[in-house]
Amino acid sequence: QVQLVEFGGGSVQVGGSLRLSCAASGDTFNYKRMGWFRQAPGKEREGIATIYIPAGVTDYADSVKGRFTISQGNAENTVYLQMNRLKPEDTAMYFCAARSGGYWSGVWSGYDSWGQGTQVTVSS
Repeated sequence: QVQLVEFGGGSVQVGGSLRLSCAASGDTFNYKRMGWFRQAPGKEREGIATIYIPAGVTDYADSVKGRFTISQGNAENTVYLQMNRLKPEDTAMYFCAARSGGYWSGVWSGYDSWGQGTQVTVSS
């Protein structure tokens, strides 16, 4: 497992932007995919963005495609989520997650290391 810590959550007006950061530490050698998930009260946890680190290939949920961008920092232990044109329905607790190399059923499954979460609130 790796240890993950998120930064950058907060409150923003509709149409505004935030950038979330995730710092990884510990045994990171075997981890090949990083993802961002979110969960609003009364709703299931939703995968919204993920990146396959060796190739830089990204995938997004339809709800955020075109507005959010996941990227890796110059330091390989850091990943970002740039959030633009925010909407009230983006309000949720956001989590950074990681999974190891291997075979999984899709890009949204198999994550075994999770950050503590950071709150994002979008007000109209």
